[in-house]
Amino acid sequence: MNITAEAVKQLRERTGAGMMECKKALVETKGDLDAAAELMRKQGLAKADKKAARVAAEGVVVIEKSADARTAAMVEINCETDFVAREQDFRAFARAVAARALASRPAALQALLAMKVPDGQGAGESIEERRRSLVAKIGENITVRRFVVVTSPDHLGAYVHGTRIGALVAVKGGAAQLAHDLAMHVAASNPKYLTPAQVPADVVAKEREILTEQAQGEGKPPEIVAKMVEGRLRKSLGEITLTGQPFVKDPDVTIEKLLKGAQAQVVAFERFEVGAGIEKRQDDFVAEVMAQVKGAGPAVKH
Repeated sequence: MNITAEAVKQLRERTGAGMMECKKALVETKGDLDAAAELMRKQGLAKADKKAARVAAEGVVVIEKSADARTAAMVEINCETDFVAREQDFRAFARAVAARALASRPAALQALLAMKVPDGQGAGESIEERRRSLVAKIGENITVRRFVVVTSPDHLGAYVHGTRIGALVAVKGGAAQLAHDLAMHVAASNPKYLTPAQVPADVVAKEREILTEQAQGEGKPPEIVAKMVEGRLRKSLGEITLTGQPFVKDPDVTIEKLLKGAQAQVVAFERFEVGAGIEKRQDDFVAEVMAQVKGAGPAVKH
């Protein structure tokens, strides 16, 4: 029978499930919206929307590189528990999203979610439809949080630490090993900006204000305070910028000196860390168990 787009839309809004699941349920129930919603609840497909409110702060970072190794896509896919983060279907989905991001290079996350999952991963489903199916199957909220595609003029360093931290560094000049080492450095040291010149003016102003108050509290003359502040500001900016940081493999050399020695330049870098910036629910397991024990009353002696 003919299932209208409006009916599919209504069922999607009602259940939170994917378009293909909604259409299939409507066909099976001959267009009866209530019966279709009930069928999807029985099948577990109508639970995805309820799970969407749960915090998904675990997951994986996946990097997919092009054949010429000069372009790579990096994605962060989240779930609720580290147990699911190790689950094979979840990881296969993450790899499929990274592969589609690399192949299509969409401009925004919504565009990526609307794209088809690569062959062999979802039988023609969009990434969003596949995500919802996975939520229903696994029983946890799953989100495609973010992605980035980086292209390098010469060498592209890519590094994933375990499955939780990923880094991409595009390098002009130098060598492939240098790019890889820099990606490892970015993963370990988490610079916020490339150079001091790229630190936003408001960030510099706030840091200078804080350092000034600290120096003034030491009772030094104004001219000494000014010099102290500028010296400390340079050090502070060095700590948060890639070029100012000491190289993790040789702390006696800054990244700036390393690049000069290799006649190289970092064009861009990106770093993802699973769950960064997501407010997690902090459960006190011991307190939870103790509360359950107390609530159970006195133990029965035999």
